[in-house]
Parts: sequence; C-alpha cells; structure tokens
Amino acid sequence: MNISTHCNLPPQHLTQEQIQQYIVYLTNEKNLHFSSCNVVICAMRCFFNQFLNHERPKLVLPPRKTPKRLPVVLSKEEVFSLIESSTNFKHRIILMTVYAAGLRLGEVINLKVKDIDSKRMTIFVRDGKGNKDRYTILSETLLKELKHYYAIYRPTDWLFYSTDKKKSMCRDTVSRIYKNAKTKAGITKGAGIHTLRHCFATHLVEDHADIRTVQKLMGHAQVSTTMIYLHVTRVLWDQTRSPLDGLMEAMASAKPAGPFYQSKGEEESDHEP
Repeated sequence: MNISTHCNLPPQHLTQEQIQQYIVYLTNEKNLHFSSCNVVICAMRCFFNQFLNHERPKLVLPPRKTPKRLPVVLSKEEVFSLIESSTNFKHRIILMTVYAAGLRLGEVINLKVKDIDSKRMTIFVRDGKGNKDRYTILSETLLKELKHYYAIYRPTDWLFYSTDKKKSMCRDTVSRIYKNAKTKAGITKGAGIHTLRHCFATHLVEDHADIRTVQKLMGHAQVSTTMIYLHVTRVLWDQTRSPLDGLMEAMASAKPAGPFYQSKGEEESDHEP
C-alpha cells in the first residue's frame, strides 16, 4: 500500500505529519526492515523534490545499527555431496569453479577462456564488486576438470556460455543449477549459490590460510569484512571444551553412584508444580 492509498489523499496534499505517520506505520505495523524504510524515504524525497517541486520533506528515522548476520556455511562433506549430486557435467564444473575460486555469481558467468592461466595457476576475475578486477587461485583439481570440459564443449570466448556461444550463461540459470544440486543433495541450510563463496573463505581459514591472503582472494576492500569468517570457522573452538563436559567428569569422579541431576535417590519430576 502506497502513501496516497494509505492516507486517501493525492501526494501533493499530504502534510509533513501524515508522511511521518506513514513511516511509523511501515515500521511498527508492516514490520518493514530498517533499510527498506530508508529506501521509501529516499524515494519520497526524490518524488517531492523532482516531480512536485516541493521542499524536501523532513523525514526522520530513529538511528539504528544495521544487524550483522553471520554467513551460513556448509561442511566440506556437504559441499562435496552438493557438487557430486549434479549429473550434468557442465553444471558440475560451474559449481566446482564457484567453490574452488570463491567467486560471486556475476563473476563466474563473466569468466572467459583466456582468464584461466594454467602457467601461473590463477584465475582472472573481471568486473567484480565495485567494478574491480582481481586474481584468485586456480585449483589443480579444477584445472584437470576444466581441460576435460574444454575438450567436450569447446568454448571460444565465454567459459560458460549460454545456448548461444556468443553469450554468457545468465544468472538465473546458474542459480537454478545450484538450487537443483542442493535439493538433490538433501541440503536445507544456506540460501543461494553465494553460500559456496562463504564456504571457500571459511574452509581456507580452517586450513590455516592467512587472513590477508583470504582477503585478497575474496576481493574484499577491508580486512574487517574477511574477519567475519573467523566467527564461523571451527578452528577457534575445535580444541575448546564446553565447561559442561568438565563438570560431568568431575561429578562422575566424585559421585559415581548416579547422574548429577539426582539428589539422594530422588528424581526430578517432569510435571510442573
């Protein structure tokens, strides 16, 4: 519902108070995300200023921190299962390439044959986020598979071309490839193919790769962006025990007669008092 419908007034007759109340309505009643409300505010400012030639409405949103969500990461076994579940060889190679090089969706469809450098064992990533180019690693396993792929499909320009060899594969097609493989593998966690990029970074960190190296391979401008993968890696807690384990062992040594939750032969009732 737009603001005119909500207030039952044409936009040129809306007051400052009505506009502000509409933002409150979106936030409190429609539960619109903070960033989405910001988009609405920017759109209305533009509309009033550019099209109605009115003074920009002074719209205020309470300052909030953007929530930081940790990426969902698959285990190495799950990644292997996902790749192996794809019966189409070309689709399988695409999934392998995304994971092996930590590519974004737009980066993998922009790959050209000449971007694969087998002598330097690098992949040239063109037009990454922020229109930046970079190099990432070329896996030896992936190189062998790509040679087999080249012998079958004979790409001339785009590495992963569409039905027309002169065009690259579209984003929706690659997204469907990932979704189908994920379904066949029985994997329910994670969202789109970008999950494989998260897996690339996390598994590198778990294999003790230097965080600065991971930053360069991922194409992050700031190392703080890469540091988020330290929060999802198992390396930090693989050798850390929960205090409950130590407590249970201590209790078992002190009172071997029974579980620690029993008190003098009395078991706790499952029924509420």
